[in-house]
Formats: sequence, structure tokens, C-alpha cells
Amino acid sequence: MALKNTFLFKILKYGSVVCGSPRSGRAATAAILGRSPFRYYYNNAGKPSSRGAGGTSHARVVDLRSDTVTKPGPAMRQAMAEAEVGDDVMGEDPTVNDLQQIAADLFGMEAAIFVPSGTMSNLIAVMVHCRERGDEMIVGDLSHLHIYEQGGSAQLAGVHSTTVTTLPDGTFDLKQLEAKIRHGYPDPHYPRSRLICVENTHNIQGGRVLPLPFLQEVRALADQYGVSLHMDGARLMNAAVAQEVPPSAILQHTHTVSVCLSKGLGSPVGTVLAGPRDFISKALRCRKALGGGMRQAGILAAAGKFSLENMIGRLVEDHRNAKTFALALLDCKPPLFVVDVSAVETNILRFALQDSTMTPQEFCTRMSEVGEDEEAALGQGVQVLMYPHFGNSVRAVWHLGISAEDTRLAIQKMRFVASRYFTEIIK
Repeated sequence: MALKNTFLFKILKYGSVVCGSPRSGRAATAAILGRSPFRYYYNNAGKPSSRGAGGTSHARVVDLRSDTVTKPGPAMRQAMAEAEVGDDVMGEDPTVNDLQQIAADLFGMEAAIFVPSGTMSNLIAVMVHCRERGDEMIVGDLSHLHIYEQGGSAQLAGVHSTTVTTLPDGTFDLKQLEAKIRHGYPDPHYPRSRLICVENTHNIQGGRVLPLPFLQEVRALADQYGVSLHMDGARLMNAAVAQEVPPSAILQHTHTVSVCLSKGLGSPVGTVLAGPRDFISKALRCRKALGGGMRQAGILAAAGKFSLENMIGRLVEDHRNAKTFALALLDCKPPLFVVDVSAVETNILRFALQDSTMTPQEFCTRMSEVGEDEEAALGQGVQVLMYPHFGNSVRAVWHLGISAEDTRLAIQKMRFVASRYFTEIIK
């Protein structure tokens, strides 16, 4: 009741929901977007429906659930249709071979291998780096590899994980990281430290870009203790565009990298794993064992080639649109949202709601439905799809399917939802 009375005071003070602008500080943002005891990541909230709550069947859908929802456009489909193919398990698919060479050159690596998914790619990297069952890798406690990949490193590879605390910018405390590296091998009581994994950009922390000096220091630690450094670079290209450097400038500090082609780069499927030539030859064996050997895969590899050759430069548009929406959240009066705009570095936005009576689940539901009188207020029904996310927050992700106009409509819908919410409180 106290919280609701506080918001009633804000409504009476500010009036209706308009563009205005108190700025929330980083401390408040960190407090609300902090860690939660609940493992609340993805669910079915915000799935598109053919009809909204207002009965319309022609709502405009703005899908901000993930950059995995992208669909290949006509030019990419044409490249796929015209792809020259062969048997890739025999090493005879020319389009796959071209993709792998293009990726290796772009990443500054000796060789690369095309695999079906990022999860398989990361698992293969763990299997090759951690050569014996019972070896250990060090990962961030909020990393995709640790949380979203079903513990495959333990389940399938017999590799033990130990975690370091993921900081808000996606980095680790280097002293804590160093303390996690075991020195007792071959003492039979302990696993052997073999691998450090970093994630760039960092998914759960809102698309944060790992600073180059941090990567340099982590690599120095890895070299000092004789362990390998693997980067889960599912959104590496977003990091490179944000830092205005070639991917190789980032990857010079890692031994291996996994780069997804089916997120912001727009391919329908596929990931490239890159590293030293000897590493990739071992990765080929692991891919086969995991069922990832594909035959005439050039049809898919053609999309990957198109992505690497044509889709990297446009990522800046996604970053710009995400920032635009973040600024609009802060311009809401009375203040309802908490977001640190300085942390919006790429295409992923995490934000929270100040009022505990409006949960992330409820907000996402309201955004995904077409409310009463919405068409009269906005000129059309708009369904904006987002996910309730980690730490009592909401996650929205921009991609090639979301234009500046879509972003404008999402802002209009957000203001409509906020206005209706505050009107309900007054009543």
C-alpha cells in the first residue's frame, strides 16, 4: 500500500504520462537490476497471437523477444538457392569450405568449422580444450554456457565447472578468477584447471561489451597458468561494431571463439567455431560424435557467407534503436522504469519497473495485447513482444526485423500501457 501511495503521489504531481525526464542513477539501476534468488529467465510470455484483447486481428507486431527471430530476406534466400554444394562430412562442400575460410580470416584464426548451433559449438570447444573427463573449466556464474546450455559440459563431456561472479559489465574480478585456478594437479583430490570461458557480448547483463584491456589481462592469466581461453562470441560482431574494431582485434586475446550466424547477422541457422588448425581438426571429430556432421550443408553455409559479407555493418542500426527505446523509458512521467542508459551498449536492453505492483510478467503481457481503445489512441493496434528476464527485469532485443518505425511504435505502446496503468491506480 505504501508503494502504491507513493506512485499515486507521483501521478498527482506529474499528471498524465508524458515525455519529460527525471534520470535514474546507476546506483538505483544496479539495486533493481541486481541479482535475484529466482532463476527466472525465459517463458512463454509475449508469444504473438492472431487477435489482441481488443478484438483486432490486424495488430502490428514488434517482436523484441530475441535476435534469434530474424528471417532470411530475398537476397539471402537467393544465395541459399544458388549455393554450390557437396558432401561436407567428406570435406567436399565448396560453400561450407568458403564460409570456414572467410570466418577464419575475419577472426584472425588459423581455421574454422561450421556447426549447427552455438550450444554445440561451445560444447565442442569445451571437449577439445578439456581433454580428460574430470578436467575443469572456469565460467561466469551468469554466462550463457553455464545457465542456458543444460550443463552439457558435465552431462556429455564429463567436465566440471567452477564459477566466478559475473560483474554488471560482464567482466570478472581478476583476483577471484586467479584464485579459482587450481594448482594441485596431479593431486587426486582435485580436478585440473584447463579452460577459462568469457562471453562477449554478455547476454544476461544486457549486451555488455567486454573491454579489450580486460581480455588482455585474462589472456595473460591464462598464459601464466597454462590454461586456454575460449570466447562465447555469439554476438561478437555486435561487440566489434560497438568498439569500432575488427573482430580480430578482440580475438587476438583468445585461443578460440564461437560466433553465431543466426542472431543479429540474420542467418536461419549455424555457428562458426574458430581457432588453431590442430584445435579445429579435433573439433571435427567432436562434431561428428555429437551428430553435427551435415552433408550438403552449403545451402545453410551460403546464408552464413551472406551474413559475414553483408550484415555486419547494419548492426549499428540495432544499437541505435535500442538506445532510443531506453531513453524513452526514462522520459516517462511519472517515472515507472529503471534503466542505465550508459549500459545500453549494443542491441540488448534490460530494464526494471519501479513499482512492485506492476511485475515484469504483467508489463510484458500488457505490451503483447491490444488494449481497449488502443486503436483510437495510437491509430492501430500494436503488439510488442518482450521477455520477463533475470533479476526481476524485462529484456528487449533489437535486430534486422525491427526498424526505426517499429521502435517508434513500441515507444508509443509503452507510453499507452504506462498511462493506462497509472489511470487504473487512480481509480
